[in-house]
Amino acid sequence: MGITSRQRFPRLLITLCLVTFGIPLSSQEDKTKCHQACHPTVPGKINAHIIAHTHDDVGWLKTVDQYYYGSKKEHSQLGVQYILDSVTSELAKNKDRRFVYVETSFFWRWWEEQNEYVRVSVKELVDQGRLEFLLGGWCMSDEASPHYSALIDQMTLGLKYLNDTFGECGQPKVAWQIDPFGHSAEVALEFADMGFDGVFFGRIDHEDIALRKKNKTMEMVWRPDDTLGPEGDFFTGVMYNIYDPPAGFCFDTYCDDEPIMDNPKLHGVNVNTRVSEFIEIVKKYAQAYKTNNVIITMGGDFNYVVASSWFKNIDKLIKYVNAKPNSEVNVLYSTPACYLEALNKENITWPSKMDDDFFPYGSDEHSYWTGYYTSRPTFKYFVYQVNVALQMTKQLKTALPNDTLAEEQFLLQRAMGIAQHHDAVSGTERQHVTDDYSLYLYEGVQAAMKVINAAYR
Repeated sequence: MGITSRQRFPRLLITLCLVTFGIPLSSQEDKTKCHQACHPTVPGKINAHIIAHTHDDVGWLKTVDQYYYGSKKEHSQLGVQYILDSVTSELAKNKDRRFVYVETSFFWRWWEEQNEYVRVSVKELVDQGRLEFLLGGWCMSDEASPHYSALIDQMTLGLKYLNDTFGECGQPKVAWQIDPFGHSAEVALEFADMGFDGVFFGRIDHEDIALRKKNKTMEMVWRPDDTLGPEGDFFTGVMYNIYDPPAGFCFDTYCDDEPIMDNPKLHGVNVNTRVSEFIEIVKKYAQAYKTNNVIITMGGDFNYVVASSWFKNIDKLIKYVNAKPNSEVNVLYSTPACYLEALNKENITWPSKMDDDFFPYGSDEHSYWTGYYTSRPTFKYFVYQVNVALQMTKQLKTALPNDTLAEEQFLLQRAMGIAQHHDAVSGTERQHVTDDYSLYLYEGVQAAMKVINAAYR
């Protein structure tokens, strides 16, 4: 069966958005030029792919700017600006290290403040595949509440920014939807059309993930719309522990887990015990997957303010696990793109999920995340109305010279971008955070009126 006109329009719209804004669509040539920094795996061993990451909500308990600056410390003492400072500094110290980052809204704020020396250093990290961007949207969006055009716009805004800043090597290859509360077929189709090689989830229903762990179906080929046939197929992976580190191996400064103590001249040496514990955890994870490759996420919400506390201990885990005689496990710094590269070499026939989605999300037997479909209805309505203003502004802006009132349009795009966050339009944020989103949207509309008025003159 062919694609109906209803199905063609969103898919065509995505392509037009990406091409219009100068974002290169994926090709095999693109995928071989950059991201060639993958560490080798070891045949015959379980390869534990360490994914060093931070999940930085674009507003939740605090506003987006409070999270960026680290203000309102009574709610949280963590600041995204310090995370990016610390991570980029630590990556530069050791070429073996890898890190992935998602939230372009935060990265834009940080990049605007950096001097040329830092920018050159970070561009080198990106070019070498040591700092890899995932997803690329202005935020990690909700998948139930937003209008599809708003989702496409926030993805376009972020991807265009990364392309303008870093070129081809800044182009994400993998979607990373680790915290949204369920996953829709429509968003999966959009990601496939955007050229992503796959998507990774953190949250799916508790009964679903339990069965998948038992049956080794944590990774699959998802066909969210069977009318599209293989064209709509999309590799999908579910992570073992949402997106958190294994129990006992959180090395962030606010965690209580023990570091790796390995100097025999000092007291309290625990390296052998810690290595054995980690190996057993990796073997447990591997039982849920079809290949000898498994993702181990090392990070969490607003982690890596002191990145050295993570990287020093991960360095030691890699060193001592890989040096252990007769170890069944090989540990390596990796990225989701490198992980997919390793899976491709396995030549596995993957289980499939056909014509379905991952809603609703139940985190346990009595907790179904369905109330947020209608939470904060007036704010949802406001977001939808502002989306109408954004679509009108984009159309009318084409009648003006390229740079005319570009900043005014950008202000509205940024406001709509953060409003699609999975703790924004979803309604799961605190009231003062909703108020801040609303203020950004109001300011964006006021700025966009200048574009509209200029176009009609």
